Amino acid sequence: MRKKIPTVTRPDPAYAASLRRGFEEDPKREEAERAVIAFEPSGPKMETAERIQGPEHSAPPFLAQQTSVKSGSEIATPSAAQRPQTRRLPATRKVDIRVNALERQEEALIDCGVDPAHVIRAALRRAVKDWQLDPHFVAPSEEPRSRITEWRARTSLAVDSAALATLLRAHDPLDVLSKWALIRGQVEPLVWAEMDAILFELGHEQILPRTTRA
Repeated sequence: MRKKIPTVTRPDPAYAASLRRGFEEDPKREEAERAVIAFEPSGPKMETAERIQGPEHSAPPFLAQQTSVKSGSEIATPSAAQRPQTRRLPATRKVDIRVNALERQEEALIDCGVDPAHVIRAALRRAVKDWQLDPHFVAPSEEPRSRITEWRARTSLAVDSAALATLLRAHDPLDVLSKWALIRGQVEPLVWAEMDAILFELGHEQILPRTTRA
């Protein structure tokens, strides 16, 4: 049969006094408590450390630096309104052309000292350098062309699609003619005029040395 443990129902002054006296008389426990107190930091030093470290919710230095760099790049990037707008070029369509000299220019081309085909190509290049197709139709000239086909210049010319479409609706609605037939009335006179200018320049170059020798 188990021995019943007595229940303490009221405080015992004698028992409490013996415990307090034993606790105060323990020298090892007092030395350990004094050592712990000696290593504990004082109140002002702890406050200084907290003030240097800053609040817990402040961002680390490297995160703040990244944020400043990002904001700087956003400021340097131009907005959509400030970006230069690219100019759209008008739509063009290529037309095959072939140009020859006039009969009245044959003799000068033979005597100029330069390959006549080169003269025609140079004149064509000058004629179409700043030329723009006019939507109004110009009939081809009736002046006789040279029959020397070796001099003929062939190339492709980019013309404005809208102007060419206007010519097609007005003069070739069924699209059965060549596109060159629609624009040659505008191009050929310019080429012949440039050929006359080149032949005039070459003629002066031949006369000047003879005058100097005389």
